[in-house]
Parts: sequence; C-alpha cells; structure tokens
Amino acid sequence: MRPTGETLSGATTTPFGAYLGAIWAALGRPGEPAPVAVTGAGALPSCFAVSDLAAASMAAAGLAVAGFVEARSGLRPAVAVDRRLAGHWFARSVEPRGWSLPPAWDPVAGDYPAADGWIRLHTNAPHHRDAALAVLAAAPERGAVAASVARWRADDLEEAVVARGGCAAAMRSPAAWALHPQGRAVAAEPLVSWEAGGEGPGAVTGASPERPLAGVRVLDLTRVLAGPVATRCLAGFGADVLRIDPPEWDEPGLVPDVVLGKRCARLDLRDPAGRGRLLDLLGRADVLVHGYRPDALARLGLDDATRARVRPGLVDVCLDAYGWSGPWRGRRGFDSLVQMSAGIAEAGMRQGGHDRPTPLPVQALDHATGYIMAAAAVVGLTTRLATGRGSAARTALARTAGLLTSQAPSDEAPAAPPGSEDFAPTPEATAWGPALRLRPALTVAGAPMRWDRPAAALGSSPPAW
Repeated sequence: MRPTGETLSGATTTPFGAYLGAIWAALGRPGEPAPVAVTGAGALPSCFAVSDLAAASMAAAGLAVAGFVEARSGLRPAVAVDRRLAGHWFARSVEPRGWSLPPAWDPVAGDYPAADGWIRLHTNAPHHRDAALAVLAAAPERGAVAASVARWRADDLEEAVVARGGCAAAMRSPAAWALHPQGRAVAAEPLVSWEAGGEGPGAVTGASPERPLAGVRVLDLTRVLAGPVATRCLAGFGADVLRIDPPEWDEPGLVPDVVLGKRCARLDLRDPAGRGRLLDLLGRADVLVHGYRPDALARLGLDDATRARVRPGLVDVCLDAYGWSGPWRGRRGFDSLVQMSAGIAEAGMRQGGHDRPTPLPVQALDHATGYIMAAAAVVGLTTRLATGRGSAARTALARTAGLLTSQAPSDEAPAAPPGSEDFAPTPEATAWGPALRLRPALTVAGAPMRWDRPAAALGSSPPAW
C-alpha cells in the first residue's frame, strides 16, 4: 500500500507524477510543477491508474490557482490533494438524505453483443435514443434492442447510428485503436492545444488570496460531464459561474452533483432574442467554457471570430469527445463511448478475465478532463494578467484516454469507501432536499475550496450576471 503524506511533483516516476508532469507541460507552464503533498491510501480498482489520474488532474487545477494567486499577490500557496478522496469525487460527491437520485442511465443504454463483438449505445438524450431505435427498428426495451443488435456487425451498427444522429461505439482493443485513423489522429494532438487571443480587459475585481477567483465571470455552456466538473471547480475558488441550458434540457441523475456553486438559467439559442441575450452575457464574461461541436456553434452565430469580437480578451476553453483532427473530429461522444473506442473497456475485460466490456469504475475521462479544463481556464486568466491577451484552449476526452493508458497502476489495496468523516458536517440544502457533500480533496493553502450556493435546479436563475 502506498504510504500517505508524500510530497510529489511531475519529476517523480510514480503514475501520479507522470500524469501531473504531462498535464503541467500541456498547460504551457515553465519548468517542473511545484511539489504537491499527496495523502490518502488505497486506489480505485482498475487495470489503469485511475486514482493517480484523479489526484494529478485535481493537483494541476490547484497549482494553476496557486500560480494565479502568486501573479496577483507575489505569494505562492502550497497545494495538497487527498488521493483517496479525489477518486471518490470522480464517482459522486453528493449523498442525498431522505430522497434519491434518479438512475444515471436510460433503460436502453448499455453494452450489447453484436454479431462480431460488442457495441455500446448511449441513449440518455431522447433524440439519441430515437436515432438508435430507428436504425434498429426495435421497441424501446432491452430484449428487443438486444435481438436487433445481434444481427449487426458492430462497426456497421456504429456507423449507422452515428449517421442517424445518435451515439454509439463499437468496442476496440488498444492495438486496434492505435491503428485506427482517429486513434492515430488524436494521439498526435497535444493534451491541451492553445491559441493566443486578442487584447481585452483583464482586471479581476473582488478577488483576494482567500477567494482567488472572486469577481471572475464564467459563462458555462456545458453539459454531461467534463465541462460541468470544470466550472464546479472554478466556483469552488469563488468564480461567478452562470450555466446556460436549452429550454427542454435536463439531466436529473447528474445535476445535483455538478451544479454546486452555480446559478443555472435557460436560453433558447435558436431564437434571435435568446442568442442576443447570450451575446450580451458573453460580452461581460471573463471565461467561456463550452462543449458544443464547432459546427453547432457556427450555426448559432457563435463562431470563433464572433466570440473574440464580442468579448476581446476572452479566455475560451472547450472540449470535444474524439479530438479536433481526423475523420471523427466533431463526432458526438461521451466518456463511456470513448472508453469503448479507445480500448479501455476491452483492456478491462481482457485483463480482468471477464466476459463483457469492463469500463473504468468511474467516468474518469470526463472528470480528469474537467479538472484539466479548469486548470486551463485559470492559466488563461493568469496569462491575461501578464499580457493583456485572452486565449483559447482545447481538450478532448480521447486525448485524456491516451494520458490515462500511458501508465500502469500501482499495486495497492482498494480505497476504503466514503465514511461519515469524509463528508462536510452540515448538510447542503439542495433544491431536491438535504444532502451530504464530500469534503474537498484539493487544498490550496489559505484559499479553501467552498461553494457559495447549494446545488440548484436547472433554470432556477435568470440569465443575468
């Protein structure tokens, strides 16, 4: 079992150190990352170093915040991370009291044996479910779907569902993904790609060493799951996060976990008035975090040039599922699908001796990418303080998958499940009822993570700063 109380950095040869060093380099920060105190014994069970990735991605966000504090005050606070708690945050941070979270998955969603392998259907969104069922000519129940899937080759069904506007992924081995045109393309991409932005206002009013991001306005156009994790992290250090959702959107199984500290509003961006309101909000934002596919934003009149014109100096952080180059650039995707495509579920099945796809114990690609995005946003703010220029940072779930699979896990006992001592002592008054929230796993000395607002329902606030 790994001892607690280590002080590690990217210069170490542990999986944590290798991950942190890679993230820090991708953020464009000079030199090695500063030492990080790591506590917490045990690891999430996996054939990959999931707990190390969880701790390293959180640590990168903490080091970015520490750098922002130093840029403003000249003092650099120390950073620590509880590796065991970090893994639990990657699962779920909220524990309802007297109420229950809805199921995370639609009844049709899941892994199915095809004629020559396995395929995963992602049907949580109604239009994605409709697309899959239309291709399969099946009723919306698992038996009918399974019978239809069994008549297809996995690759053919994947392509048919995607062409119909749905989401699916055939299971591939790591070797097959490495040879796949998209696997080769995303492997050649940086973990974070950067572009310099234009000059614009960079002052942050209201910030202090205790609340380093207070006064920073973050416009959140993200859903399920990496983007909301990023903006939840920023809110924990004081940022004013305004999340915008379409009128009809909901994700009831996830919202209580990820909207902590945010205000949540709705706008119809297909309506000129809604687009106009969003542009007004954007013009007064410091950071934009979004996960729309590039062509979707352009169709809404929110292409790169428009965003840069509306808010000069904007820190623009975005993510994609499968990468920004290659034949699948812009393809719809989610963590569970990328795990199938990129060989993670197949490796788990093969190394564990199982008879079906075996994904990670948590949606680690989403969560790790979220903390990397949060770090990129803070690095962008720090750069703007120094240069007066904004920036654009891009990430991809599939590229984070490549980072994860680059390291083997340590030989450790499983982490103990969360106990009462791991939660905040006072219940959080969420919109759905009281709930316990995990204590933060990340510590920046003198700037404790805390959230000024409990989790609230989507659409519960007006679209205004």
